[in-house]
Amino acid sequence: MEDNNMKELLQKAEVLIEALPYIQRFNRKIIVVKYGGSAMVDEELKKHVIQDVTLLKLVGFKPIIVHGGGKEISKWVGKVGMEPVFINGLRKTDEATMEIAEMVLNKVNKSLVTLVQELGVNAVGISGKDGGLLKVEKKYSNGEDIGFVGEITEVNPKILYDLLEKDFLPIICPVGMDAEYNSYNINADDAACAIAKAVKAEKLAFLTDIEGVYKDPKDKDTLISELRVSEARELIGDGFIGGGMLPKLNNCIDAIENGVSRVHILDGRIAHCLLLEIFTNRGIGTAILGDKETKFYHE
Repeated sequence: MEDNNMKELLQKAEVLIEALPYIQRFNRKIIVVKYGGSAMVDEELKKHVIQDVTLLKLVGFKPIIVHGGGKEISKWVGKVGMEPVFINGLRKTDEATMEIAEMVLNKVNKSLVTLVQELGVNAVGISGKDGGLLKVEKKYSNGEDIGFVGEITEVNPKILYDLLEKDFLPIICPVGMDAEYNSYNINADDAACAIAKAVKAEKLAFLTDIEGVYKDPKDKDTLISELRVSEARELIGDGFIGGGMLPKLNNCIDAIENGVSRVHILDGRIAHCLLLEIFTNRGIGTAILGDKETKFYHE
């Protein structure tokens, strides 16, 4: 029995030692986490994500959370008896829908702040309106008007630097304003990408409902652990990437080419996916890196 106990303890020590170079490498570095999908709906998974981000904060990283809330918005639009309208797969956001979206996103935002505070870390929830963080213009879908959906034109990260400097964990909901101060809903992936570029984040992690990027989406054994930007472009060019992964991968390439060191696409349905990807030699999702970057994982 004692042997087993000792084995377990040694394994725990090994895990900590394995994490050490990663902790050293990313100490005081900014990490942007895009939080969405099932991990936002399932209460147990939500707890794990928040624990992960809080741990990153406590070991010296500077995390920023950017969250969505699409499923929650749809739920509330339904609750007030409105029919959601989609144009080219994008939700049309009229004035009434925008009002609901902003209320719901703020509700989600403060619930995440509460979870972080419960773990003893100071968090501040803001939207892209605060401190002029996200400036937008109206976004069109193939020339069609989709209402109050914004395309980010400018990021002013001053408020983020101020919060990080004072040791707060910023939690951002993707709402911004245009030049006339109208409110716009922003795609959370786009917001996370723009913010990561603006603060030159060391890492940008997308929590999604898929395991990562596949060479062949129909074959689960073709998960790619590491992908250089040139390889990602090839995959897109050869038609391997479709559906919701295409804009995500384009966002990843854009982030890398604008100063973000690494982008991770992770399965948010796996408990503690962030820790496993960031602190272990063999990550669990797909890491996308610049062509000049050295591959990081080793067998």
